[in-house]
Amino acid sequence: MIASQRVILGAGLAILLIITAASIGLDVKSRSDTSWVNQTVGTLNKISDLRLLVRRAESAARGYEIYRSPAFNDEFQATRGAIAPALRDLKRALRDNPDQVALLEGTEPLILRRLDIAAEAMRLRAANDEAGIAALQGKAEGRGMMEAVTANLDRLTAEEEGQLAARAVESRRTGIVLLGIDIVGAVVILLLAALLLRETRRTSVALRSSLYETRAANEALEAAVAERTEHLVTTHDELRLSVNVLQSTFHSMAEAVLVIDKDCNVLLSNPAAERILLHRAGMNLTSLREMSDVFHGDGVTPLRQEDLPSARVLRGDEFEEMEMIVRPHSGHPTRHLLISGRPMRDAQKAISGAVLVYHDATISRETERQLQQSQKLDAIGKLTGGVAHDFNNMLTVISGNTETLVGSLKEQPELQRVARLIDDAAQRCAELIQHLLAFARKQPLEPRNVDVNAAITDIAKLLRPTLGEQIQIETALEQGPMTFHIDPSRLTNAVLNMAINARDAMPDGGKLLLETRRVTLDEAYAQANPDVTPGAYVMLAVSDTGTGMPPDVQEKAFEPFFTTKEVGKGSGLGLSMVYGFVKQSGGHIKIYSEAGHGTTIKLYLPPGEGASETAASAAAPATGGVETILVVEDDNLVRNFVTAQLQGLGYKTIAAVDGRAALALVDRGEPFDLLFTDVVIPGGMSGRLLAQEVEKRRPGVRVLYTSGYTDNAIVHQGKLDEGVLLLTKPYRRNQLAEMIRLALGKEKVS
Repeated sequence: MIASQRVILGAGLAILLIITAASIGLDVKSRSDTSWVNQTVGTLNKISDLRLLVRRAESAARGYEIYRSPAFNDEFQATRGAIAPALRDLKRALRDNPDQVALLEGTEPLILRRLDIAAEAMRLRAANDEAGIAALQGKAEGRGMMEAVTANLDRLTAEEEGQLAARAVESRRTGIVLLGIDIVGAVVILLLAALLLRETRRTSVALRSSLYETRAANEALEAAVAERTEHLVTTHDELRLSVNVLQSTFHSMAEAVLVIDKDCNVLLSNPAAERILLHRAGMNLTSLREMSDVFHGDGVTPLRQEDLPSARVLRGDEFEEMEMIVRPHSGHPTRHLLISGRPMRDAQKAISGAVLVYHDATISRETERQLQQSQKLDAIGKLTGGVAHDFNNMLTVISGNTETLVGSLKEQPELQRVARLIDDAAQRCAELIQHLLAFARKQPLEPRNVDVNAAITDIAKLLRPTLGEQIQIETALEQGPMTFHIDPSRLTNAVLNMAINARDAMPDGGKLLLETRRVTLDEAYAQANPDVTPGAYVMLAVSDTGTGMPPDVQEKAFEPFFTTKEVGKGSGLGLSMVYGFVKQSGGHIKIYSEAGHGTTIKLYLPPGEGASETAASAAAPATGGVETILVVEDDNLVRNFVTAQLQGLGYKTIAAVDGRAALALVDRGEPFDLLFTDVVIPGGMSGRLLAQEVEKRRPGVRVLYTSGYTDNAIVHQGKLDEGVLLLTKPYRRNQLAEMIRLALGKEKVS
C-alpha cells in the first residue's frame, strides 16, 4: 500500500519536473518577446517626444511672432536645446534597424534647418525688421520642411508600430503554448492526485479507529482551551473594532491632525495634513517653518517663533481656533488656518508631545471678505443714490439758468466767459452724479438685444483715436451669432472707461485686447463668488499689458473716488461706474491682475434671446408748442425754473407741489395735454402712482416723467419700464423741449 503511494508520488514528481522545465523555457522566450515589445513601445514614445518637441518649438515661435512675449522666446530656446538630445536618444533606440537610422539621419538636418529659420524669424521680429521678415517668408522654406519632417516621423512610427504588432503576436503565441502545457500538466497531476486519494482512503480506515480513542481526550482539552480563550478573543475583537473605528475616523477627518513629540517631530499625521499643510510623519515642524511666511489672522503681523502653535502647546498651553495665515515660499496657495492644540503627558505628568488640529478656513474667510466688500459697496451705493435726487434738482436749476445766462450775455464777452465757466462746472457735476448713480445701480437702463461682436468692433474703432497710436488695439471675438441684453450706450461708456484706465497703465505704449466668448459659470464658481447666479453668460474681457494692480488695489478698485492716479488726473469713478452698470444689468465683474504684468477685467453679461435689435431712430428737431402742461414738482426752485422754461417755449402751464394737489386740479376739471411729473414726490404718492390715478380720471393721458433718482417707481431690475418716457435731471432747455414734443406725439404713455 505504501509502495504504491510512493510510485504515484514519484511519477507525479517526474511529470512536474518535465512541465516545469518546459514552462521555464517558454517563460524565458515570453520574457524575451516582452522585452522586444517594450523596446518597440519605448522607441514609439521617443518618436512621439521628438515630434512634440518640434511642434512645441514651432508653436513658441508663432507665439513670439504674435505677442512678442519673452516667455515664448524662452520656451523656444529651451525646446530647441532639448531636440538634439532627443535625436541622439532616438538614434540609439533604432540602432538595430539601419533603414530607420538612415531615415532619421535624413530627417535631422531638416529639423535643425526648420529651427534655424524659426530662430531667424524671431530675431527679425524682435528687431522689427519687416523687410527681413518679408524676405524670409518669401522663401517659404518652413512649411515644406515641416511637411517632410512630419512625413518621415510618420514613416518611423508606422514601421515601429508594424514591428510592435508582429512581436505582440509572437508573444501571444508563446503565451498560448505555455498555457497549454500548464493545463496538460495540471490535468495529469489531478489524475495522479485522484489515484493517491484512493490509496489514502484505504489507509484512513485503519487510522479511524485510533482517532476515536483519542477524540474524547481532545474534546476535553479543547473545552478547557476554548473556555480560557473565549474571553481573550472577545476582548481582542472589541479592541480591533475600536482601533478600526479610530483609524477610519482619523483618516477621514477634513481637519488636518498632527501628533508631535517634544522636539516637534511629526509622529503621526492624517491625509488632510499632507493635503492642507504639506506635512507628514517623519518631518520636523521647526524646519518646515522656514519654508513659509506665517502671520497672525490679520495677514499683516508676522507670527513670532515662540507664538507658533507647536511652541505654545509644548509649553503646556491649551487653545481653540488660534487664527493663523500661512504663505508658502513654494508658490502654493495661501492658507487661512484655525488651530486647536492639546499637550500630551506621560505617567509623570511631564509633556511628552502634543496634538494639533488644523481647520482650513481659507474658502470661508474669502467668502466672508467678498461678502463684506459687496455689503460695503452696496452701502456706499445707497448713500450715493440718496443724495443724487437733491443734487440733480439743484443742478437742473443751475444748468438751466446758466444756459440762459450764457445766451443773454452775447454783448458782454467777459461776463459770458464767467457764465460759461459756471455752466461747464455744472455739466461736470452732472457727469459725476451720473457716474455715482451708475455705481449705485440707480441709472435707468434701456436694454435691448445687441450683437456682441458688432458692438465691440464699433467700440474698437471709437477707441483708436481716443487712446493714441502708442496703444495697439486687438480683438479676439468668438465667431457665430451672439447677443447681449444690455443698454448699448452704457456698454460703450463702460468699455471706454476701462480702456482709458488701461491706457494710463501703459505710459510707454502697449497692447489692449478686447475679447468676447460664450461661457457658463457653474455652481462651483458661484460658491466662490456669492454674488453670481450660475448659468450662461456672454463674457467681454478687456486686457492690457500695463503695470498691473497689487492685491490691495484690486480690493478697492470698484470703490467710488478710489484712484492711484495723481491728483487732478482721475476722479476714481471709472471702474465704480462699470461695476454698477454690470451689476444693474444682472451680470458679474472680475479683475485678474498681477503687478508688472498687466490687467484683465472680465464682464459677464446676460445673453440676449433672439436676434439683435436696431437702435431707436433719432427724434425730430425740438420745437415749442401751445399745449397746456401740468407740472408736478415738490422743489420750489425747480418748479419755477421748469414752468419758466416751458412758458418760454410757448406752452401754458399749471403747477402742483405734490400728487394730492395735482389730483385736486384734475378733479376740478382743469384742462391740460400732458402730465409732466417728478418720480419722487412727497405725500405718500410717487409720480407713477399719480399717473395711474390721473389715467383713471382721464383715460389716454400723456405722461412724461423726470427724476434725478428713479428708485423703483418706473425702473425695475435696473430697466426702465416699457412705454415709459423719462427725462433725467439735470437737463438742458433743448432736452426739455425735445422730450415734451416726443411725449405729446405719443398715443399713450402710462
